[in-house]
Amino acid sequence: MKVFPDKLAEQLQKKLAPVYIVAGDEPLLHMEACDAVRAKARESGIEEREVLHVENGFNWGQLFEAANSLSLFADRKLIELRMGSQAPGQEGAKALEAYAETAKANGNILLYSSAKLDRRLQQSKWFKTLDGLGVFVPVWPVEHQRLHFWIRDRASRHELELDHDAAKLLADRVEGNLLAADQELSKLRLLYPPRARLNADAIARGVEDSARFDVFMLNEACLKGERERALRIVKGLKGEGIEAPVILWAITRELRVLLSIRQHLDQGQSIEQACKAQKPMIPDKRRPHYQQALKRLPHKRLHKLLLFAQRVDLAIKGAGPLPIWNALNDLALTFAGGRGPLTEWPDAYRSQA
Repeated sequence: MKVFPDKLAEQLQKKLAPVYIVAGDEPLLHMEACDAVRAKARESGIEEREVLHVENGFNWGQLFEAANSLSLFADRKLIELRMGSQAPGQEGAKALEAYAETAKANGNILLYSSAKLDRRLQQSKWFKTLDGLGVFVPVWPVEHQRLHFWIRDRASRHELELDHDAAKLLADRVEGNLLAADQELSKLRLLYPPRARLNADAIARGVEDSARFDVFMLNEACLKGERERALRIVKGLKGEGIEAPVILWAITRELRVLLSIRQHLDQGQSIEQACKAQKPMIPDKRRPHYQQALKRLPHKRLHKLLLFAQRVDLAIKGAGPLPIWNALNDLALTFAGGRGPLTEWPDAYRSQA
């Protein structure tokens, strides 16, 4: 049974399932979901806990031993299987299936925690068996357009109220880093009395920029036409030490995908068919982003962007005169629908050629 983190407390109030699978790459939500299961186990009288860290060469017999060895003072225990980014493999899959056969009878609670589980793992027999017994909690990052709503809800836990502009500014400063968002709210709570209503000025004075970005967030911003966010992400990536070739690779890859979709559409295919033809296939929820970008970027503009990307690549390799980071800014801005120097290229860069 799939239960998202914001609904987990409600599920735990109803009953404690024999298995919980908490999987995802958002540290704060992942940690809190696991903490909620532990707290409910203690509340239910389960005091004994055994933690198994799965690494290369892990002996899966330890899971069987943990399930069948109890102290004199406990008849049930919480078994935490901490997978990290490891997959069970064949041996682990068999061990998990075997555990599932006795899970209800032994009364123990299994907390399987891991990084994101891909579609292939979610279709495996061991996963379906455990999921059928218990609860699957997928932990997904909060999308940028929803982040300010999440922050406003989170502020209430800290006895604070944020107006719309304050929540938006804080979202910009902590994007991709929910742990930093919660820490900043904790600090603000020390500075202001309970139920204080904060505006954007209060956030600007009291919150540092703790945003964390990756190249996939940059592509999302470009596809959706979020120009200011795209430039902020490029600046953030540079500050985090991400190399220019990595950023250029990500942008160029997305431009080629758009050009491929455009060619499929020109051949009379639907947007659904064109997106399915890409490798990897573009998921349904991302298709509107590509449609947005294609409305802004005609065939000629896509070719111009790719030609400019080639010149940036030459500059990175030392074979061209372009100022690399300025050029990456212009590439991202134009991709996102802005009217930067690149829209007049090659005239804007002719003096540097």
